[in-house]
Order: sequence, then C-alpha cells, then structure tokens
Amino acid sequence: MTAAAVRPSLKLRLAERGVDLRLLLAVPAVLVILVLFVYPFVFGIQLSLTPQRFSNPLDNYRAFFSDPYYSSSLVNTLLIAVPATFVNVVAAVPIAVRMRRSFKGRRVLSAALVVPVSLGTVFLADGMLNVLGPSGWLNKLLMGIGLTDEPIRLTNNWWGVFLSLVVSGFPFAFLLMLAYASGIDPSLEQAAATLGASRGQRFRYVVFPLLLPGAAVTLCLNFVMAFSVFPSAVLLGDPSGSSRVMALIAYQEAQERLDPSMGSAVAMLLAAAQLVFVALVLGARSLLYRGPASGGKG
Repeated sequence: MTAAAVRPSLKLRLAERGVDLRLLLAVPAVLVILVLFVYPFVFGIQLSLTPQRFSNPLDNYRAFFSDPYYSSSLVNTLLIAVPATFVNVVAAVPIAVRMRRSFKGRRVLSAALVVPVSLGTVFLADGMLNVLGPSGWLNKLLMGIGLTDEPIRLTNNWWGVFLSLVVSGFPFAFLLMLAYASGIDPSLEQAAATLGASRGQRFRYVVFPLLLPGAAVTLCLNFVMAFSVFPSAVLLGDPSGSSRVMALIAYQEAQERLDPSMGSAVAMLLAAAQLVFVALVLGARSLLYRGPASGGKG
C-alpha cells in the first residue's frame, strides 16, 4: 500500500489542526459585515479627519463642541432619546410579563400592540398630525367639551418627536421583552409562591432579576433606534429648535452645505454616543446581575 493511499483527507488533516470547515459557512455573513458596516465606518472616520473648512484633522470635532449650534444637537438628541427609551422599556416589562400567560383575547391584544411596526414613518407622522395637531380631532374634542380654550401643542415641538418615538419604539421593546419573559420557567414562581411569596415579591425577587439581561439589551437597541431619529424630528418636531438632532445636523452638513467631512464627523460622534450608552448599560447590568444570560426553561 502506497503512502498516498493511506494519507488522510484534507478535512481530517484540518480537523487535527483545530480547523473546522463549518466555519466557512460564516464567510458570507462576515463579508456582508465588512462591506456594509466595517468599511463605511472606517471610511467615515477617514473622511471626518480630512476637513474641508479647516487645516487640522481634528478641527471638525473641535468645531462641533465649540459651536453651540452643533453641540446643542447632542443635548437635544439625548433629551429626546433617553426618556423615550426608558418609557418604552418600562412600559413593555409589565405588559410582557402579563402576556406570557394565555388568556382570552391575548392574540388580538398582541397584534394591536405591534401594529405600529407595520406603519412607515411618514404614515405614522401624518396620522399623529391628524390626531394631535392643532387642528386634530383631539384638540377639537378638548375645545368642544370646554377643557381648553386653545389647541394644546403636541406636535412641531419636543412632544411630537417624543410621542412618535414611543409609538414606533414600544412594539420592538414589547416583542423583545415578551421573548425574554416567555423563557422564564413558571415553576420558579410556583416554588416561590409555595414559600409564601406574594405576587409583588415573586416579580421583584424571581422574575425581574431574570429579566434584567433582556431589559438591558432591549434598552440598548431601543436607544440606538431613538438616538438616530431623523424623519420624526423633521415632520413632527421643530428642526430649528428642540428637535435639532444630530442626524439632522449630519444631513444638513453633507447634503445642504456640501461638507461631507463635517457631516461624517457628526455621524461619528453620533455613533460614539450610542456606543457609550450601550457600554454604560451593559456595565450596569454586569454589576446588578451576574447570573446566566436568560432564565430559560431548559
């Protein structure tokens, strides 16, 4: 028998060296990430460090923080995104915990809660203007029954953007929290009940700690969505005032003022703020909860 006849296959030789050919299945996903995420991010950093109006590579960033017109957009975005994010997650937690159990009308209620996901941003904004605008039916109703003498401003200001983020962001928070809550083993609560724990105590000491990892992830994802708000800030907010957000500044610099370098710098700062928030939330989660990532039924 020749040496070539007994030579192990390529797959076996790679396996002996710790190389798993199944990793090749991840190549398409890696290529997509490199092409659609990594390359644009690296290119954006490079573009932001080649300013058109300045000479120093970091002057775009200096201009952002030294000019109140730019720096106030960071404050405006935080003042809109952070409250909307916490409202969505805090509201989603008790609803998701209640809806993990079967009851009459559960499917209908679930469908109603996630309907805004199917609505486009423009359609949602148009609907909110018809309902909450100065000439909307809500103001007409309030003035008709004498509760107010003039329309209440709920659009074209901070409230308009905030409410749009709550309406559009809550379904995502609810679906994520429902998935985590459904994975909690019901026998854990039953065991706590047999030991005399009340419903509030079972939620506080059993359910809520197991929901913390999911709540942290939901908080991060919802914040990323809210912090990059753009259409709602234009359609339902005040772009020259309280809703002059970072995404709007980046668009104006790149498309209206034809300064893609400054626009890229604003976009990089927007991404950096999101990463800081995510790091803070995940760091707080690690301090508050050191158990498994989920309380599954397995």
